[in-house]
Amino acid sequence: MPKDGREGWHGWDDYAAFYDWENARTVGRRDIAFWQRLVEDHGGPVLELGCGSGRVLVPVARSGESVVGLDRSDNMLALAQRRVRRAKLGACVRLVRGDIRALPFSTRHRFSLVIAPYGVLQSLLRDRDLRRTLVSVRDALRPGGMFAVDLVPDLPGWEECERRVSLRGHRPGGQARITLIESVRQDRSRRLTIFDQEFIERRGRQRRVREFSLTFRTLSVPQMVGRLRRVGFRLERLAGDYVGGSWHPEAETWLVLARRPD
Repeated sequence: MPKDGREGWHGWDDYAAFYDWENARTVGRRDIAFWQRLVEDHGGPVLELGCGSGRVLVPVARSGESVVGLDRSDNMLALAQRRVRRAKLGACVRLVRGDIRALPFSTRHRFSLVIAPYGVLQSLLRDRDLRRTLVSVRDALRPGGMFAVDLVPDLPGWEECERRVSLRGHRPGGQARITLIESVRQDRSRRLTIFDQEFIERRGRQRRVREFSLTFRTLSVPQMVGRLRRVGFRLERLAGDYVGGSWHPEAETWLVLARRPD
């Protein structure tokens, strides 16, 4: 855990206002088809951990399967609700505020597929929190159900910096211009990467500044596989990109697919 006592979920309510803007310039939609194929292959019901603004949730729900999106941030869930409403998917999507370490579902409502896109498990900063989450996911899955984990591998490689301009651009519609000024800190003994974010939003002569920090933890794929096996999962396969490429330590993406035994 960082020395300031912050948890991995801290900062996400503030981040919600800029999440879609930043992700459109980074990950975009390059992972969406992968999650859609998983849903086609495994069916529903589906649970997304850390659904955020619905970036993955809504395209997945277009499959017609029942999908539950869980997030701890009220601000993120408000964005997801708006996205679901615009897509007219309210009949097959349910949004739940909750903690991934203790999933609020009974054994009568188990899932065929649980997905953890874009490094959401890396917001768990301690081993005990990761173990609690993996046990909770195992118990929420039907026998034979699949758990798909997406890890961001390059976090330890980010160079430490102070107040670097990382991104600039306009919100959709062009009415506001946003600048992201970022500082990066590495706590290598704990495998943590901390991003101190300063978003500056300008509308004409108005200027608003939002500051917060986001913290992520990196485990290697063998470490993650070991933790999955220790709580009863069976490794199904590893992938190194979103189109089926083989996994290797230098792969651009680390995807782990594990199954709850029958």
